[in-house]
Order: sequence, then structure tokens, then C-alpha cells
Amino acid sequence: MSNTRSSLLSWLMFPVYAWQGIQLRRRIERLLPAYLPHSGQLGDGNPAYKILTLGDSTVASVGMDKLEHTLTFNIAKAVHDKTNKSVAWRSAGGNSATADQVRDYILPHIEERDFTHVVIAVGTNDMKNFHAIPTFKKNFGTLLYAVRTRFPGAKIIWTPVADMTKFPALPNGLAKVLSYRADLINAKGKQLCAERGAIYSEPIPIEDVAGFARDGFHAGPDGYKTFGEHLSGYILGGKP
Repeated sequence: MSNTRSSLLSWLMFPVYAWQGIQLRRRIERLLPAYLPHSGQLGDGNPAYKILTLGDSTVASVGMDKLEHTLTFNIAKAVHDKTNKSVAWRSAGGNSATADQVRDYILPHIEERDFTHVVIAVGTNDMKNFHAIPTFKKNFGTLLYAVRTRFPGAKIIWTPVADMTKFPALPNGLAKVLSYRADLINAKGKQLCAERGAIYSEPIPIEDVAGFARDGFHAGPDGYKTFGEHLSGYILGGKP
């Protein structure tokens, strides 16, 4: 489907988005960010990989209460298991954060500078909040610039918006309109990654509802494990 058609259909379905979105917000469980360590290391000695994850509730691993169930730990573990090399990791995520909020309020507070890889997980909230594509272009584009300037030696990987039609919490109409917005966000993000020296990873493959947390919207333990395996392939120089 063309971007023009996706944009038109999403705006035509805006009343569905507004009505079903309000109803969903009233009934969906609000999960809290994981209050767990935000950094660590797998393996001994000087780490061969130093991985930062930066972004929204995906990085904050909302609803998780064990470190081994969080996204960043699972990325680090997958890289460590595949290479048998030491991996240092650091996560910095904000629940409901959009691209501009990550740029302005999270990124400036990352104290380390020597990361080998930076994984950015933003776009879902920009999509969910119906941000116009020119707005996302400005916000995500300047986030890429800021990350590249702060960590000039790092490989930057963006993980885009997943397939919204697979989310158990979303009614069909809402899932459809969000999928149109996700297509627009992902297309613009992919273009910006190509222009600004970042790697576009394919959206996480969603197999079934077992990968979701109890709210039916965020990832659960199985989902984060799959997500970690998926992204480790891009860190190691290829696709999974």
C-alpha cells in the first residue's frame, strides 16, 4: 500500500481511533516500568560489546519483575551466547516516551560515551499519539543526529513499530488504523536511517499471544527473548 493511501485511510478512520482508543485506555491495565538494574555485564574482562538501548516502554520493559525478562538483558545474553565474548549493557527507557522526549530528556543523561552499539526503540508512541509524519521526521531525524554526535563510534540500530494487527489488546478497527500509521512511521524512519547512518532492523516477528504481557499490548518474557534474539543478529552484522 502506498504511503498516500495509508495516510488517507488512517485519517478517514480517525473517529474509530478516537472512540476505540478512549475505551481501551479505560479498561487496559497500566503496567509499571521494571524497577531492576539498568546496567550490567555478561562475561569477564574488558567487554567486546558495549550495548546501549534507548527508547520507550520497550526499553523500560514495563510489567517485568525479573532481569532476565527485560529487553536489554536479552539482547546482551543473545550476543554473549552467540560469540562467547563479554558484553556490557545499559538501558535507558521512558514509559510512553516519543522520539523528541527520548532526544531531550533521556539521551542527555547517559553518562557513558564508549558504546559499540546503540539500539533505539521509538516510534510506537509517535504512532499511537497520531503524530504527523513531518513531526516524526523532525523528531526522529534529530534524535539520530544527537545519538550519532554523542556516540560517534557506535553502530546505531533502530527497531521500528511492530505489526499492530497482532496485538491482543487492540480491537480490529483500532488495530487497522494504527497499522496504517505504523506503515507511515516505519517508511519515514527507514528513509531517515539510510540518510543518517543508522541500521533499520525489520520489525520484530510476532508469532502468537504468548509473546505479550498480561495487558496484551507490551511484550512479555517470551516476547523480550524473541526480541533480543532478533536484534542480536543486527548487532553481529547480519539479519537473524
